[in-house]
Amino acid sequence: MKPGQLLLIDTEKQRIVPSDELKKEVCASADYRYILEKSVVKLNRDNGKAPLLSDDARLFKQKVFGYTYEDVTKGIQPMVEQGKEPTGAMGNDTPLAVLSNKSQLLFDYFKQWFSQVTNPPIDAIREARVMSKITWLGPQISLLDPLKHVTSQIRLEHPILDRRTFQDLFHQALKAKTVDLTYPENNGAFGLLKAVDQLILHVDEVIHEGADLIVLSDRSVDEKHLAIPSLLAVSALHHHLIEQGTRSHISLIVDSGEPRDSHHVAALLGYGADAIHPYLALESVHALIKEQHLDLDEEKAEQNYIKALVAGIVKIMSKVGISSIQSYRGAQTFEALGLSTRLIERYFAGTVSQIGGIGLEELEQEMRMRHETAVKELDHGEMKPLDPGSTLQWRQGGEQHKIDPLIVHTLQQAARTNDYKLYKDYAKMVDQAPFSTIRSLLTFERDRKPIPLDEVEPVEKILKRFKTGAMSYGSISKEAHESMAIAMNRIGGKSNSGEGGEDAERFTRDENGNWRRSAIKQVASARFGVTSYYLSEADELQIKMAQGAKPGEGGQLPAGKVYPWIARTRHATTGVALISPPPHHDIYSIEDLAQLIYDLKSSNPKARISVKLVAKGGVGTIAAGVAKGKADVILISGHDGGTGAASKTSIKHAGLPWEIGLAEAHQTLMKNGLRDRVHVEADGKLMSGRDVLIAACLGAEEFGFATAPLVVLGCVMMRACHLDSCPVGIATQNPELRKNLWEVRSILFIL
Repeated sequence: MKPGQLLLIDTEKQRIVPSDELKKEVCASADYRYILEKSVVKLNRDNGKAPLLSDDARLFKQKVFGYTYEDVTKGIQPMVEQGKEPTGAMGNDTPLAVLSNKSQLLFDYFKQWFSQVTNPPIDAIREARVMSKITWLGPQISLLDPLKHVTSQIRLEHPILDRRTFQDLFHQALKAKTVDLTYPENNGAFGLLKAVDQLILHVDEVIHEGADLIVLSDRSVDEKHLAIPSLLAVSALHHHLIEQGTRSHISLIVDSGEPRDSHHVAALLGYGADAIHPYLALESVHALIKEQHLDLDEEKAEQNYIKALVAGIVKIMSKVGISSIQSYRGAQTFEALGLSTRLIERYFAGTVSQIGGIGLEELEQEMRMRHETAVKELDHGEMKPLDPGSTLQWRQGGEQHKIDPLIVHTLQQAARTNDYKLYKDYAKMVDQAPFSTIRSLLTFERDRKPIPLDEVEPVEKILKRFKTGAMSYGSISKEAHESMAIAMNRIGGKSNSGEGGEDAERFTRDENGNWRRSAIKQVASARFGVTSYYLSEADELQIKMAQGAKPGEGGQLPAGKVYPWIARTRHATTGVALISPPPHHDIYSIEDLAQLIYDLKSSNPKARISVKLVAKGGVGTIAAGVAKGKADVILISGHDGGTGAASKTSIKHAGLPWEIGLAEAHQTLMKNGLRDRVHVEADGKLMSGRDVLIAACLGAEEFGFATAPLVVLGCVMMRACHLDSCPVGIATQNPELRKNLWEVRSILFIL
């Protein structure tokens, strides 16, 4: 079967009905032409637009909804300029939303689901023809009897409304009713709880009065009114209306200042919204034009921004193997991280949540923090510029980063001067930093007596458990790639080639004794650089099913980094962007994976076969299947792993911490009697010996490092790996910049 096809087994006639025949039969079952002519409403787009806000009014709302200068200039502006999501690098090293000391949006507590191995992601680039963004607004027609109740519906090409389309909704045959999402800031104790309850009652009344479109709007937020988080409002209403049997009677349209990136709008769709009008983000687009940051007319700028949002939605849908907006709506393909069980059960029923967290009271406190700051400035008569923001890049006094300039400097000096005391200072800074990860909340029991050192596994054997993470030749320079291979070969560990192949000249030792051969060769979905010789020159072959920084997506090497020598190694074309398919097109089940494992073992009987997975709810079941498929090693990667290039929303909002995935995988393997069949490995911002010990306690036997070795090599966390402009010569192919690399042949300190 091809993507999008159907199959019917007719047990009465004892035959299989093919897709085309089945579709023809359904199409002939009713007069759908008549239904379309009677029901489809066309928008005329001549009803104008709502007036733009004043500068102070816009700034006030931006601050209420947590906008920063970084959001506008590094998020919205690139989307308008390029018509696609902005790209980032080096992964996410900021705290989990529940542990951050900065105010967070509710969206930040949800992580995108993704598929790996079974029910794989869709290749939304090469299989674009099966992706449908079509959106219908209005009461739903009964599929069982479509002619009985023919109702009016609006057909849209996608679920994101521009300002003109949004205004048109109020001038159609369908009855549109606006419902206010704001509530008085002096609503007393449990103000947010009461506001949500009142919202539900109000919507029930509006439906009873005959509304077809319900517009949930927070435009009325001001100095005396707070806004219910749009995601909370949508999910609460969606579940309530399903219980009442009235969900199909109306469409929920979100008119909110909160959403501004693809994760936000995808979450709203995933929890039940039919369409979204991100009015404040669009206001921000117009402000950029007014301030001459953009050289585009207003219509083109709006359309580019919306195009980027829609492309992001399609990518997020494809991660879980869903091809249409209609299937994605209400699917709740997210996992909560840091929200209380009570909140999840009441408003997000069915959402996976493996740890507890905050409730409505704390969410309201975060809202009030932002609101009070904005109100104080409004009272003083002058709105200050937006906070610079510090999520993407470290800033003094901003969001905490696990890798800040002092940590970078201390680690580099420790390695370069061979100073163990400096390394201890570095380790202390990493281990005693404010709580930011799950492992930072864990402590060791101190009531056990120390044992003699000669009873402890010797250093030489411990080092054999250490690896560098998969970093491809192409994403990083020849010198950086080879330095890590030489270092790991010297200490008895293993380096990983990544998915970009490896020059055959590196397979033999140099005359000076250095060995530039990567012990681990990776096999990814695009098979870049994979040859029989490549496979034979490995101690371990790793099948990459997902990557921590962007699970559900393929590897990405921008066109500007595909130099002739990179293209030659990858068997590709110079100057053409190389994006691996999200799925392996020959793996759609555990059985298919088992076949690839068998084939790789046949190509190199001496090599162990490793399968790389990313932490998520249910990863234990997948790990059990991988073990049954006869893999030798299972790698559980965390959501905060590094990357040379990925969309910024994926870096921040996809995957779970390795602590959760590792514990689940280990326990599932134990319960199924499979643990002794495989070695389990963990990686994802392992920065110190303490991180290694916690991973070992949770079930890991082997450990991967990537970001820290790059820092030792000279990385200063510019987060510009995708731009081919790395100033220290690591993440670049530019011959001049590569001269700046300070080579280090041993990374023993970090290990």
